[in-house]
Amino acid sequence: MSFSGDVKEELLSVNGNGRHCQIAELAAYFSYCGFVKKSNSGHMVIGIAAENKAIATKCFTLIKKTFNIYSGILIRKHSFSSKILSYEIRIEKPDEIKEVLMAIKKYKESEEPVLQSCVDMLLLKKDCCRRAFIRGTYLAIGSMSNPEKGYHMEFVFDHEDMAEEFIQILKTFSIGAKMVLRKKNYVVYIKDGEEIVDMLNIMGAHISLMNLENTRIMKDMRNSINRRVNCETANIAKTVNAATKQVEDIMLIRKNYGLHRLPDNLRQVAEVRLAYPEASLVELSQLMDPPVGKSGVNHRLRKLSELAERLRVN
Repeated sequence: MSFSGDVKEELLSVNGNGRHCQIAELAAYFSYCGFVKKSNSGHMVIGIAAENKAIATKCFTLIKKTFNIYSGILIRKHSFSSKILSYEIRIEKPDEIKEVLMAIKKYKESEEPVLQSCVDMLLLKKDCCRRAFIRGTYLAIGSMSNPEKGYHMEFVFDHEDMAEEFIQILKTFSIGAKMVLRKKNYVVYIKDGEEIVDMLNIMGAHISLMNLENTRIMKDMRNSINRRVNCETANIAKTVNAATKQVEDIMLIRKNYGLHRLPDNLRQVAEVRLAYPEASLVELSQLMDPPVGKSGVNHRLRKLSELAERLRVN
């Protein structure tokens, strides 16, 4: 199962603190997966459509627990594959439909309700209810990438106003989500690792949160080691290139000028460098007699380089 699937599986067992939280979570399912239809007899039917059996089961359980309503479940096979099923949680009795619509604040007297619309903010006045609503939204239309590959959580909306509303709800928890248009959908996404951790905490996915934190720690350690190795590799390459250039300069001086004509301090460092072409400046300083500081060795080698450049010009 994917990491996103693991998060959803954990959230399926998370329930709100009270009836108000259960209604808030149901409001998310009805807002993003809800439908209004006509039955064969012409009466109105409302419900929730789900591709996932576990989510359909949770919706059924929430409706039963919150309203004491035994909703019907219709299982459909997709036209292109008999192995793929979809589930409809249906409420058909007029009094039960009214009760549910009034609770999620989508009831309109003598008008057909529009379920897939913005949520009434009166349902989300409490912090716990907003958490329940966000949890329901993730189960309905959310997903996230494998944190081993990158940090990305997203929610796919059919309508721009609903996406913008959800961004405002997330802001109450200091989550800075952004929105992008992808084909005909409005995608609200979060890419910051810390904010995704906060989202998992908000929704109540604490086991997934710990797994993500462990992954982040391991990634940070690997990145730190890679940076250190890259830095050391770069330093070694820089040292080798500098030493190679120094040896070339000294050999040019020996051929065209003569090391015996150099001052003693320059001659000595030239001879030590030729004898130990792979030594670092620190190692060269310790090989000098008497020992010289690293900066002193570097200064003398620079003088030799300047002499070699003059000889090249001439």
